[in-house]
Amino acid sequence: LARVQGALRVENVRFSYPARPDTEVLKGLSLEVPAGRVVALVGPSGNGKSTIIGLLQRHYKASSGSVTMDGIDIWDFPHRYYHTVISIVGQEPVLFDRTLRENIIYGLENPGSAMGSSVSEQQVHQAAIKANAHDFISNMPEGYATEVGERGVQLSGGQKQRIAIARALVRQPKILLLDEATSALDAESERQGQAA
Repeated sequence: LARVQGALRVENVRFSYPARPDTEVLKGLSLEVPAGRVVALVGPSGNGKSTIIGLLQRHYKASSGSVTMDGIDIWDFPHRYYHTVISIVGQEPVLFDRTLRENIIYGLENPGSAMGSSVSEQQVHQAAIKANAHDFISNMPEGYATEVGERGVQLSGGQKQRIAIARALVRQPKILLLDEATSALDAESERQGQAA
């Protein structure tokens, strides 16, 4: 596969959840996002914003219409490749009973491996800086080696979200989806996260 640019196109998409097949959530939605552009989908709860993200994550298939990236149906990309191109941060970040660094690189490598790291410290720090997490991490007793506890119990909601954003950014995705991922952040952290 050639390197994708990340241009998204949603064309005349209709969608109903399997549990409610008679209730159309998306009714002929069309949307085009050029590669490299920042787009915000805003609206009241229940208007389909998270459903669109679910379609882009390939959790669901549209009933009709098409969802493409660089003109290719998103379902035509190999699973592993597709998920290197797209990253998501949701409302409820998932953290693991590991160090802050291991949580940031989670899924990219085996954090407990003696083989060394394929993700450099500089990459981890840059992602944390962009997510406005580096300062609070640096102030932790063991910095990036600080254990966060099960589900990140040692961290505030905003700190968890910043770690989840850093995890998405360290992957350098072409497409970054934020599903209310800044809801627990202060205004400055939200501004920096959106700028990243």
